[in-house]
Amino acid sequence: MEAAKRDPGAGRRRSADPGGRAENSGQGKGRRAGAARAGTRRVESRGRARALQAVYAWDVRSGPPVGLEGTAGPQLVRTGEQVWEDLAVAPDERRQARRLVRALSERMPLLDRELEVVATNWRLERMSVVDRCVLRLAAAELAALDTPPRVVIQEAVRLAERYGSSQSAHFVNGVLDALARRTGRL
Repeated sequence: MEAAKRDPGAGRRRSADPGGRAENSGQGKGRRAGAARAGTRRVESRGRARALQAVYAWDVRSGPPVGLEGTAGPQLVRTGEQVWEDLAVAPDERRQARRLVRALSERMPLLDRELEVVATNWRLERMSVVDRCVLRLAAAELAALDTPPRVVIQEAVRLAERYGSSQSAHFVNGVLDALARRTGRL
């Protein structure tokens, strides 16, 4: 008891390393390759979230979400660049987000028609803004990029879970699954 009064750190376990770092247990080399892949996946996931922020901002600012034939592209890309600049988005995330936003901006009217076909009884303008934006981004990634369809759907579901309502994930999953099957990607 007296030792504890004199030394407030008595009884605490101390690290042998003065920097407080754990000792190397020989696990470093084998995990580096996996960590690099996981790091790339994290950048891609964060890039998708950054793209969603840009598309959401564009959708909220632009008024009518459907039927913007020819006008969506440049305005969407400009909005994305402005959002990413304001948020000081890291360059690697920005690259991923830019790819997605450009893919969407180049194909939006076609993608909107495809989404309305597979979203039975749902018009895009009646969907929640988050659901509509997630669906558009995922549809663009399915149509234009070489990402495996199951990855696109899984990432879209995660975005819907995080930013949408309690029903969003199920809705997004069903619509994207139907879209991927309709377009021959699944």
